[in-house]
Amino acid sequence: MALLPQNVSFSRKILPIIAVVGLIFAVIFIWNGLPDRELSQPDQEPPRATGALADAARVAGAGVVEPSSEVIDIGTALSGLVTDLRVQPGDYVTKGQPLFTVDDRAARSRLGEANAAIGEARAAIAEAQSAQSTARQQLALYRSVDDPAAVSRSEVIRVEGEANAANQRLKLARARLQAAQAGAGSANTELGRLTVRAPITGEILAVNIRPGEYVTTQGGSGEAFIQMGQTRPLYIRVDIDEDEAARVEMGAAAIVSPRGAADRQVNAKFVRAQPLIVPKRSLTNSAAERVDVRVLQILYELPESDGLFRMGQQIDAFIPARKAEKTKPAPAAEGAE
Repeated sequence: MALLPQNVSFSRKILPIIAVVGLIFAVIFIWNGLPDRELSQPDQEPPRATGALADAARVAGAGVVEPSSEVIDIGTALSGLVTDLRVQPGDYVTKGQPLFTVDDRAARSRLGEANAAIGEARAAIAEAQSAQSTARQQLALYRSVDDPAAVSRSEVIRVEGEANAANQRLKLARARLQAAQAGAGSANTELGRLTVRAPITGEILAVNIRPGEYVTTQGGSGEAFIQMGQTRPLYIRVDIDEDEAARVEMGAAAIVSPRGAADRQVNAKFVRAQPLIVPKRSLTNSAAERVDVRVLQILYELPESDGLFRMGQQIDAFIPARKAEKTKPAPAAEGAE
C-alpha cells in the first residue's frame, strides 16, 4: 500500500479498524430491525362474562341487532315515477300508512272515464224504464177496451214493439252499467296499488328513493326502495358455531354487550332458535375467527336500553352451557349376583 505511511501496516492496523466499524454497523442494523415485543394494554376492553356466568360453563357468540320483525324490504307493485314520498328514516308508521306514491295520473283518468260511463248508463236505464212503463200502460189500456173496433190492430202492434224495444234498451243499459262499474273498480284497484303502504306498524330504517326517480317492479340498483321493521322491541341474532351448538342451554337468558363497550352488559331474553343451520355470514374480522363453518342462529329480545343498541350493530353474547348429564349405570346382566 504505497499511499500509507511506511510505519502503518494495512493488514495489522487499518483492516481491524474497518472490521470493528462494520461490526458496529451490523449490530445497530440488527437492533433496529427487531420487532417491538413490548406488551401494551388493548384500546378496548375485550368482552367477558360476568355474574353467575363468570365462573360457569358458557358458550360465546357474536351477533347483530335487528328488528323483531326482521328487516322488510319495501317494493312497488307497478312501475312509474315517484310523485310523493311521505316518510324519512326514523319515522314510526302504522300499518296501512302511505309510504310513497307512484305517478297515478293515467289511472285517475281511467277512473274519470269509468265514472262518466256509469252516469251515462244510469241515464239510459232511466230512459228505458220510462219508455217501458209507458208502453206497458198503453198496452194495458188497449187491452181493457171491450170494443175491438175502438183500437186498430196496427196500433196495438206498434205499442207492443215499443215495449219490446224499451226492454232491450234496458238490458243494454244495465250491461253498460256493469261494464262501467267494472272499469271503475279496476281503476280504483290500480290507484290503490300505486300508493305503497306500510305492511306492518314499525320504524322506517332506510329510504333509498327520491321524488322524481323511476321505480320498477324488478327493483333498481339492488337496494330496496324503503326498509322498515318493528323496533319495539329489538332482537339480536347470535351465531353459534355448529361445534358449540349442542352445548347451548336453550331458553336461558344471555349476557349481551355492544361491540366496543364490554362493560355495558344487559340480560337478553331467549326467543327462539332457528331450525336451519346456515353458513356463517356475519363476520367480526377477528384474526382468530373461523369463516368456513356453519352456525346455529338464536334470537334474543333486548330490554329497553336507552339507545345502547342500534340497528345493525354487532354484539358479543355469552350463553349458559348445558349442565353435564350424569352417566346412567349400565343394567346388571341377567343371572348376575
